[in-house]
Amino acid sequence: MFSFFSISQHYIYRTKISLVMKKLAFFFSLVIILQAVSAFPAFQHPEGKFYKINGANLWTETIGKGDPLFLISGGPGGAHAGMHNFDPLSDSCTLVYVDYFGRGKSDTAKLPTEYSIERDISDLEALRIAMKYEKINILGHSYGSIVAQLYALRYPQNVKHLIIANGFFSGEMWQENDDNSNHEIRENYPEVWERLMQVRAEGAHSSHPLHQQIYGEVPYGFLYAYNPDKFRTSLDPKYPNKMNTKLYYQLVGDDGDFIIGGDIAKFDVRALLKNLKMPVLVSAGRYDRVSVPIFAVQYKKYCPQARFELFEYSGHNPQVEEPEKYFKIIREFLRK
Repeated sequence: MFSFFSISQHYIYRTKISLVMKKLAFFFSLVIILQAVSAFPAFQHPEGKFYKINGANLWTETIGKGDPLFLISGGPGGAHAGMHNFDPLSDSCTLVYVDYFGRGKSDTAKLPTEYSIERDISDLEALRIAMKYEKINILGHSYGSIVAQLYALRYPQNVKHLIIANGFFSGEMWQENDDNSNHEIRENYPEVWERLMQVRAEGAHSSHPLHQQIYGEVPYGFLYAYNPDKFRTSLDPKYPNKMNTKLYYQLVGDDGDFIIGGDIAKFDVRALLKNLKMPVLVSAGRYDRVSVPIFAVQYKKYCPQARFELFEYSGHNPQVEEPEKYFKIIREFLRK
């Protein structure tokens, strides 16, 4: 039998061994974490390059290997910075990030009237040629889906795969975005809505600075997220010209947060989507209050050949809220 002393020594010895093993486990866990961080830095911008496109300098960044996947950001008017949530896909393709005309580090227009959906489509094609890509894959998110769809319809011979990410197929669908967003704000942020109605009664439209300020008091995560906690910080708060509001209101109209106008009001590809021959992936979020599910599911009718994925625990950004599932689907899709 063990004496009390020998039992104590045995216990101390086992305790020391346990502490050593815990320290080793922590060390190896730390190594694994550091390797993961090293593989996918916290959205550090890779080295980029300007291309002279249609008379303007457009900023581009590329990361990864394999076939190019051009990512077109939302807004309209958003720079590419927020799209770096897609960085993990660089293990299976070359991600091409672009600040389109008027956004981010790229040149801006002297007059807002120079901005148009047509210009974005033309710039994408000119950029493909300048970067010497024969065929490209395209992922258009939100507003970017409009450019992506129109480009694929105009230049189908240049597109290998098309991804419509939380997108829109018509101005009518965008108007539903406005109507639903305003309904949610009125019901859930009555104090904001009251002030908004007051400035509107005084003649302010969506593009008025005070109207923009009040509208912006509604947290991004309220309308765009399943889990708002994932959107409390910005990917790169210091990135220049992250959102060009002059461009935004040029394309959606002077009162575009209530009644759409401009290029967006004229946009409609519902009768054309069935003609797309390349593989098409459409993604949507159950909790998306912007690209709303009641319209998003209609892609099944207008583009029946597409693969449609509704993410049950996401809002407008499945790449943030369900990244593992989303990126697995995209990788499989791009191998088709």
